[in-house]
Parts: sequence; C-alpha cells; structure tokens
Amino acid sequence: MPERKKPYTLHFSEISRKDLPTAGGKGANLGEMFQAKIPVPEGFVVTAQAYFNFLDSTDLREKIQDELKGLDVENSKKLQSTAKNIQEAIIKEKMPEEISKQIKSSYHNLCGNTDKPVAVRSSATAEDLPEASFAGQQETYLNTLGWRDVVKKTHKCWASLFGARAIYYRKQQGFDHFKVGIAVPVQLMIQSEVSGIMFTANPLTNNSDEISIEAAYGLGQTVVSGELTPDQYIISKSGLKILERYIVAQTWQLTRKGRSKISRDYQKKQKLSDKLITELASIGKRIEDHYGGKPQDIEWGLYRGKLYIVQTRPITTLGKKSEIQSVVAIGEIVPLKDILFEGMGASPGYASGKVRIIHLAKDINKVMQGEVLVTEMTNPDFVPAMRRASAIVTDEGGVTSHAAIVSRELGIPAIVGTEIATSMLKTGEIITINGYTGKVYSGDYTEQLKTAKPEQDFSEYRNAKTATKVYVNLGEPDLADKTADMGVDGVGLLRAEFMIAAIGKHPRKFIEEKKQKQFITKLAEGMEVFAKAFDPRPVIYRATDFKTNEYRSLKGGEKYEDEENNPLIGFRGVSRYIADAEVFKMEIDAIKIVRNKMGYKNLHLMLPFVRTVQELVEVKKLLSEYELTRKGSFELYLMVEIPSNVILLEDFIEAGIDGISIGSNDLTMLILGADRDNEKIAHIYDERNPAVLWALEKAITTAKKHNVKASICGQAPSRYPDLTRKLVKWGITSVSVSPDVAYLTRKIVSESEFEVATKK
Repeated sequence: MPERKKPYTLHFSEISRKDLPTAGGKGANLGEMFQAKIPVPEGFVVTAQAYFNFLDSTDLREKIQDELKGLDVENSKKLQSTAKNIQEAIIKEKMPEEISKQIKSSYHNLCGNTDKPVAVRSSATAEDLPEASFAGQQETYLNTLGWRDVVKKTHKCWASLFGARAIYYRKQQGFDHFKVGIAVPVQLMIQSEVSGIMFTANPLTNNSDEISIEAAYGLGQTVVSGELTPDQYIISKSGLKILERYIVAQTWQLTRKGRSKISRDYQKKQKLSDKLITELASIGKRIEDHYGGKPQDIEWGLYRGKLYIVQTRPITTLGKKSEIQSVVAIGEIVPLKDILFEGMGASPGYASGKVRIIHLAKDINKVMQGEVLVTEMTNPDFVPAMRRASAIVTDEGGVTSHAAIVSRELGIPAIVGTEIATSMLKTGEIITINGYTGKVYSGDYTEQLKTAKPEQDFSEYRNAKTATKVYVNLGEPDLADKTADMGVDGVGLLRAEFMIAAIGKHPRKFIEEKKQKQFITKLAEGMEVFAKAFDPRPVIYRATDFKTNEYRSLKGGEKYEDEENNPLIGFRGVSRYIADAEVFKMEIDAIKIVRNKMGYKNLHLMLPFVRTVQELVEVKKLLSEYELTRKGSFELYLMVEIPSNVILLEDFIEAGIDGISIGSNDLTMLILGADRDNEKIAHIYDERNPAVLWALEKAITTAKKHNVKASICGQAPSRYPDLTRKLVKWGITSVSVSPDVAYLTRKIVSESEFEVATKK
C-alpha cells in the first residue's frame, strides 16, 4: 500500500508547538494556543513541506546556490541585487497545482459560503527561537480576499525568505539557507476596534511581576510599526491590579478601508475599559503559564466586545536585571490622579520646583534658581538658565535633542517630547519630574520617589581597569575640574558650541569689527580650562558644528545666516570651514595658542559632518596652510556621522586621519531618516536598529583593520549594555559619554571586556 502523502495545509487544530519544522514559529504558536482554548481566530497553515516541495519541483535550488556563491553579505549593493534576482526567480516559477488546490480547499473550509478577508503571514521554521529572532524579516499581507489572492500572497511569502535582510541575518547566525524553511499561516482577519501588544514582563523595567499592555484604536499594525503612540497600562500579575495608565490622544486609526479620523469625543478616552484590561492581562498570564512561565510578546485585538490573540512569541529582548540601571517602577507611590502627563525620560533623576514657562531665549533671565524650566525646546542660548534650573521639561525633542544632551551634562533631570507641557502647566505651580520614567506629577514627590528607588551608585568602578578607554562629552567649562576628578580617561568630545554661545556674538561680526583677536583669545581661554583640567589625558575638540538656526541666534547672526528649511542637513560642519575659511582660521589659531603658547599638547582636533573625501582633503589643506598638521603629538579625528563616512571609510582613512569618533546620534538619524529632534517619530530612532548596527560594526572593524583609533560618542553605550558588548567585541578603542553615566559605563565596559575575553 503506497504511503499517503502528507497534506500541504493543516488547520490550527492539527498543530502544536512541537510542529515548528512544519508550521514555523508563528504557525506552531497559533496552533498551540488554539488547542489550549486561547481565543485565537481560526485559520490554517500552508506547511514548510509545501515550500520545500515547490523548490524540489523546480531548478530553484541550483539557481539560488549560484546566486549566493561567493556572496559577500557586507557588500550592500551586491546583497540587494542578489536578493532581488532570487526573489524574481521564485515568483517566476509556477506553484505546483496540488499545493494551490489544497490552499483553495482550506480557504473555502475556513470561510464557508462567503469569501472572508484573511491575514497571510510568513512563519520561518527557525523563527521565534530563544537564541534567534527572525521576526519582521519576511512578509505579511493583511485583508487578503479570495483563494487566488491567498495563493499569490503565499508565493510572495516564500520569496520573502530571500530578502536581503533575511539572507544577511542567516549568514551572520550561521543558518543554512536551505535548512530554514517557511510556512504560511492564513488566519481570519479580526477587524479590530482596539488592538495592540501585551508583554507579560515589563520590558522597560525588566519586572517579571508586571504585565504591560499597549492599546490603540483600529488595526494593530499601527502599534507594531510605531506609527501611533498607544495607551499603556501596567498591571500587577498578583491580583491583576492596574498600577499605572498612560492615556494618549489618538486622532486617527487604521481600518480595513484605510485611515479614518476619530471623533473628538473618543480621542482622549482610555482605549480599553478597566474590565477588559484585567481580562486581557488574565489571558496573558494563561499564555505565559502555558509556555512554562516564559515571558511572552503577544499581539491582540478587540472585536465586537471579544478579545482575540493573533500572535505570541517569547520576549527575546529582556536583559538581566542588573542591566536595567535607570528605570523606576513607582507603583502606588504616587496616586494616579497626581500624574499630569508623560514624555520621554531624557536625563535621570528626580526634582521638584516651581514651573517657569519660557517661550523665547530673550526671557531666560526670568528663570530663578531651583525652578523647573518648561519650554518648547532649548537651544544654546538657554544654557545659562538651564544651569539655574532644577529640571527641564520640553514640548519637543527626543533623547538626543539639545535639552536632553545638555541636561545630562549638567546632571539635572529632564523630560522631553511631552507635546503639551507649555499648555498644561502654569508658571508658579509646583511639580515633580521623574527623569527616569518621563512622568510629571502635581506637587512635590521627590522624597517618595527616592524612597521607592534610591539612585544607584557606581563610583566603585571609578578605578576599574579597562582596555577600552572611557571618555566624557563636555562643553560646559564650569564642569571641567569636577569631571576631571572623576578619574575618566579624557574628553572624547569637547563641544565648541557652549564656548561660542558664551561668547555670544557671531564670529563674522568679530571679523567685521576687526576684533578677531578678541574672539580667538576668548575661545582659547575656554579650551584651556579643559586642557588644563585633564592634562595629560587627551581632550578632543570638535570644531564648531553650529547649524544656521543656532548661528542666527547669536548677536549679529541674522545678518550673516540665511534661513534653512532643514538645518540638520544644511550648511554645517566642514562645508562651512571651506566656504568661510576666515572664521575657521580663528578656531585653529585658538587651538595653536593652547597647544603651543600654553603648552597643553593634549588638545586635539575633530572634524564634524564631513560629507565627502574631497571635503576632508580640502580642509586638511587649510590646516596645513594654518600650520596645524598631523605630526608629533597632534592628532586629527573624523566624526563618522553620515552614511557616506561608513561606506567610504577606507578612502577617508587613506586621506589621512588618526582616528574616528562615531557620532551615533546623527548617524542613527540619517540612516533611519528620523529627525532626532522630532518627538513624533522618536520611537523609530534606535541605535540598535539592524541597519545602524551594521554601520557601527563596519566603521569599527574598518578602523581596526587600518590601525586607527575608533571611538563612539553618545548615550548608547550606557543605555544598552548589549550594544556595548558588541562594540567591545568589534574592537572599539574608547567610548565617550556624559559625565552622569561615566561610572556606569566603566562598569558595563569592564563586564563586556571580561565576557569577550572568556569567550575567546
């Protein structure tokens, strides 16, 4: 009797988590939950065997092998073209009739007499494993209607297994391209009225005793993709008590018909009722318990009053509790009624004080000592007032905005991107801000917050020996001596902007008034403060990187600066030095005074925003003309903050530099196309994005290959311990952070070096 052929489609009721080789991670989890009576919308899976049969019935294996032969996945252009060629070849081949017939039959059995919209998802047979996550690498197609379209979308899912990102990831993880299969779950669409994500461990605090639920009106892909900021509810697992709520106004939603407006009556309402929140949390607990107590990342939807689970996977991003250094779980310490609003915690700590709302820099003299400065966004002109403030709260900006960076350097708490601070608050009222969580409270709660979670002291790591140097980012002269006493290895980024803002007048105005010497002397005095405090440790001065809007705010600036629509990628950095060499010469003369006349040979130069190799060559000619060249003890560094710097780094190195410093703030912004000062897209901005990680690794390994120093300046090494481990592994020679996290960073670097050394 001939062996019966295995079916190419299986209903969820025929699948369990043991069927990962057949149904892939997504499909196996859906079947497992369906059988466990979790409320999962019905569906079926086109098995991985169908995909493998498709490959075997064609000559695709040979074609794919030929395309992948000798492929250097680090060659982005070649990787993209290879992926395109393979995907086109897969789509070109016809799906075997037996497979398409079974898809048709399963779709009709699922829908009954009337075609219904379904979600067609990719489910790699190696995805959602504890040690590897393939999530997001293959395609998903929503609202697919009719069996023919399901067949077509299944075919496209197969092709997506050979997208550029998927090929790269498998190569990096050591997976055989032909041993990773792909199944395709087909699931009835839930036209969710409310949907979102649930984590059965709080992903921000790493607290496994809490459940975090995110909720928004409409279909859930807006939450998953980050297009909308959802409500957030924190629930205790014991007793299912709602500990915190963060309600966000939502003006639009995504439905099957596309985007639609939300009426004013509903925009500011809590998306889920308390009853549904606790019901959903209870389902989350059931799922976690079913998976052996492993925390889960769950997608859910609410349709006609009923909650549905559409996906679950293990949370792969939870770090060890020791890695979570700057998040405070306040629980019931502050009554919910006293939480006014929330933004992004940008500088750690707590502070309370009277509100002082300032809209224009000319009014900063109104800010008194100890007040909370509230404004739309700060710029260098605000620094004197920021020094007097006990805390900063802004409407705009992200964690790398001016307000965030300066607050961290000054060591005062800050919250950015609230959108509503200047309209919600009134001058004179007393508030408390929590720079860890981003919450703003009515009244003074500093003592309660400190009692709830005392700030951690990492000063014991002051003298920890690390091969990777720990530098600081500075610009405020008043902090030079204090920071130098912290035992850090030097200044990896000395900002010119603070000193020039203190001078207060546009450099061109000094030239017009023939007072160049006055400008040079003041700038040299500012540099001397840092060089003297840190001598003999290196101080790397970044030449002026004011943008046009910042230059315009200086006295006389409007005369010399045009208005630009996008100053972030406008007339800045080295382009300015070449176009206006006379101003650049004043900076160089100041450096020469500090190095040659004052004798501080520890002062070096870094060039920001160098768009092309030719720009580097031209500015080096200027340096030679001004008699400041790479010889003896003087070093020249290149800021790597533009994708072209990474792509052409070998050419930049060949032009002659001693080291690079990765400006992770601008580099992340320019790779992701996300304005780092725009709070509406701050959720997209993440140094851990695969594209940014690729750039970081490429830059560091290229520098190492050519024996030049490689540093990084930004908050990423102290915010993300896993990233620091990668930086150390790749060969970074130093990290430069704000003084408030220097000891913490030393701790992370020390532990990372130990881990890397013991794994060799």
